[in-house]
Amino acid sequence: MQLTRGIRVAASATAWCRLKVFSRIVVCLFSAIASACSKSEKSAASGTPTTSAAQILRISQRNEPSDLDPATATLPDEFFILRALSEGLLIPDPAGGAPLPAAAANYDVSADGLIYTFHLRPEATWSDGSRVTAADFLSTYRRILAPGTAAPKAHLFDAVKNARAFLTGVVTDFSTVGFAAPTPLTFVVTLAQPSPRFPYYVASGPWLPVNSRAVAQHGRTWTQPGHFVGNGPFTLIEWRQQQRIVVKKNPRYRATATVQLDEIQFIRLDSGDTEERAFRAGQVDVTMSVPFTKIEPYQRDRPAEIHRAPLAETRYLSFNTQRPPLNDARVRHALALAIDRQKIVERITRGGQTPAKNFCPVTIDTPLLLEPSIWAPRLDPPLAVRFLAEAGFPGGKNFPRCELTAWSPSQVPVLEALQAMWREHLGIAVTIAIREAKIHLSALAAGTYDIAFVTTLVDVADATAVFSEFTTGAPGNYPHWSDADYDARLARLTATRDPGARATLQAQADDHLLREAVVAPLYLNTRTWLMSPRVHGWSEDAFWSRHYYGIRMDAK
Repeated sequence: MQLTRGIRVAASATAWCRLKVFSRIVVCLFSAIASACSKSEKSAASGTPTTSAAQILRISQRNEPSDLDPATATLPDEFFILRALSEGLLIPDPAGGAPLPAAAANYDVSADGLIYTFHLRPEATWSDGSRVTAADFLSTYRRILAPGTAAPKAHLFDAVKNARAFLTGVVTDFSTVGFAAPTPLTFVVTLAQPSPRFPYYVASGPWLPVNSRAVAQHGRTWTQPGHFVGNGPFTLIEWRQQQRIVVKKNPRYRATATVQLDEIQFIRLDSGDTEERAFRAGQVDVTMSVPFTKIEPYQRDRPAEIHRAPLAETRYLSFNTQRPPLNDARVRHALALAIDRQKIVERITRGGQTPAKNFCPVTIDTPLLLEPSIWAPRLDPPLAVRFLAEAGFPGGKNFPRCELTAWSPSQVPVLEALQAMWREHLGIAVTIAIREAKIHLSALAAGTYDIAFVTTLVDVADATAVFSEFTTGAPGNYPHWSDADYDARLARLTATRDPGARATLQAQADDHLLREAVVAPLYLNTRTWLMSPRVHGWSEDAFWSRHYYGIRMDAK
């Protein structure tokens, strides 16, 4: 097989920071027990004391994981923990560049761009001491593509030859799918057609490996402490439902010298206000977010503790196009045109967000060249009123009461602003409901909602993946919308390698979503969080992928 050596990716010492391993000295003399306990600190959830000498990082966790199975995980909160426990062939580059080597030391790509050959590290082992082999990745991907698994993110394997056909039952022989393990340390992937951004998919969360022997031995409980076998830098030692999840440094990890933390505690806190109070009390070191009302005080009084970074994420409204009156595009346009996005980001979120001018974040895939569209999100109350009247609801008369839903109490101020804008400009009333994240996502998938506050939750740096979610029957098609022209355009986009042609098709796909008003983009999001000055080396990219290798804690 002819290989394009110019695109061989190899691990090097400079790919990872050379980190010193801190020696841990624990003095357990009878005369010092009382002193050690006096310096201990109790976690927010369990009250377990931790000594100042230990490298223990406490992170606020907003949503309780449904499971810790890469095949069924959907929320960033779940992948935060999974990336501590497991390591894929490649991992995202925290700096935003091409994916970095991980379980695979390097890979080759054939001249025609169809065959990727990954060379696994011989020193890599599972946390039970067994060797990580190509067969492990083969069994992992067979499992995630099995129709019975019902993996919500199986579409991230669509580039692989026959993966979609196997998933849908068109093909039943897995040997025809483009995965092969010719040797214990060689894993080969054959694509259906060239995909320039395929490595970004390989680095995504659903491609994390699963130990098939642990699954076979423990069945549905394989993800529990004592049963979970991973190949990542940490091992799972505790899971107290709705309280905390604890992972401890894995001494068998292939690059254990790069891991400076002894332990990470993911502490369940149900709101931004609760975690902010826990942070001030010294009970957590890193929060998920900052309440809108606390951003300015922290910037003014405690600037060393507040941090901000851009996200490849659009916050938007999804309209259930199968429910009257939202099945009428004129109603959807009316609702979208009655939203003052500038007011939302300036007066409510106040975290550096910017009003959306299109649907797909332009930072997600280069190039994505969007020209101004007549359907671009904007505030236009007169046109909104006209659309609503044309749909049969002049002045909002006889408009049925709809429900606006979201998944976090911290989003209520944004929802209340939308509620007030629609009442003011359209004369209609909506109710607000907050559901647990898992329930919210289930309602979106089932179509049991009216209008939902949603985020793009992008898994890979590829705009095609964002737009593909709105094709007929796609798992992320929350509007439950179907358009043959849109589907055909996405098929052409998927098959196109030319950057200019891809940019044009992406722009057309974005404009199509806005023209049909199946979604109403609100703002491009940022992440604002609190972090103790004791934490160094924190690493998280625009896709919510975290890296725990180089993090260290100052002694108290």
